[in-house]
Amino acid sequence: MNHLPNIFYKKWETRWAGDIYLIYVIWFLLAAIAVTAEISRGLTGIDNYLIFEGVFRHVVQEKYLFSYYPDEYVSFNNYGPAFSLVIAPFALLPTYIGCFLWAIANAAALFYALKLLPIEEKHRIIVYWIVLIEMMTSIHSVQFNPMFTAFFIFSYVFTIRGKDWLATLFIALGFLTKLYGIAGLAFFFFSRNKLQFVLSFIAWMAIIVVAPIVYSSADYIMQTYEDWYYQIIRRNQQNIDNSRTAGMQDISVPGMIRRIFHYYGPIDLPIIAVAGTLFGIPLLKKQNQLSATFGLSYLALVLLSVVIFSSAAESPTFVIAVTGAAIWFILQEKPISNYVKILLAILFILTILSPTDLIPPYIRINIILAYSLKALPCFIIWCWLIISCWKIHLPKFSSGQ
Repeated sequence: MNHLPNIFYKKWETRWAGDIYLIYVIWFLLAAIAVTAEISRGLTGIDNYLIFEGVFRHVVQEKYLFSYYPDEYVSFNNYGPAFSLVIAPFALLPTYIGCFLWAIANAAALFYALKLLPIEEKHRIIVYWIVLIEMMTSIHSVQFNPMFTAFFIFSYVFTIRGKDWLATLFIALGFLTKLYGIAGLAFFFFSRNKLQFVLSFIAWMAIIVVAPIVYSSADYIMQTYEDWYYQIIRRNQQNIDNSRTAGMQDISVPGMIRRIFHYYGPIDLPIIAVAGTLFGIPLLKKQNQLSATFGLSYLALVLLSVVIFSSAAESPTFVIAVTGAAIWFILQEKPISNYVKILLAILFILTILSPTDLIPPYIRINIILAYSLKALPCFIIWCWLIISCWKIHLPKFSSGQ
């Protein structure tokens, strides 16, 4: 009887992971359905895209990026001027066409990034299936998160392939669009040419900072970066305050502490400091840097860390963390243990399915959201990976490449 779960896993792996074309179709079909559903609601359904579009337009017009523009969109912008480079090709199109192509580009970027991972094809398909629903959740919000997830994966993949100049492009672009993109610098330790890595990163930072000047002005861009800094500080405090009313932001480890214990003191920096120490020390071991398993484990850790320790974390952001969790899953030794299966099931219930109608509204709102429990499975997986990376002997894993 003990062999039945593993036999079932092998049959599932063969049946579903074997047909790559099935996931191709479903992935892009669900992305198209999600964005079409939001477009069908009119401008209210694509408010996030209107904000993104507005970043480019306001940079061109040299307007203050962080004002309230009720005639254009409902919420506020939190992106800096570098984001105008990312959204420009879509903002130049009619709004609904640009929005649709933006959503598909996000889905395609993540799909292609996962395709580049140095893992076996059967494992890659499993990752696609695990990430699928979170990708669709993010697309429903016409968010940037699937593409942002791809930036981290591109950074890792190009680093281990020796293409530091390309890897650091995505780290710099990620950092200047969402500050926690700086976590991609962890991949420095996997570079075979660390000097080239550093110089490339500095060069890309300079290029991306000044590039919007082409369609704006130097004084405006420099001032806007300063404005962005203060906007991030304000937004962080707003997110923390949001926890007092069990709002949609701060779905994080500090957010869980705030909401469960009703403690709103300064806990973020101590938590991040401890997590950063646990995260960083194993990177210093040279033998670890040469391990394929260790490298993929750290990619997973980066993807999990930037979400679960951020006060800006909200439901559409978790496509980043769940991608890390999916990588953790395929790294597990076979046969898959019952502990791994139970944790995967909890991940699906509390994290992946919690925003959907499959979870009763009372549970979704009064338990999962009220206590930021969407972050809990991802935190447990983060701890699991940290323990694995601190061990001298890592589990064997075949990349298939």
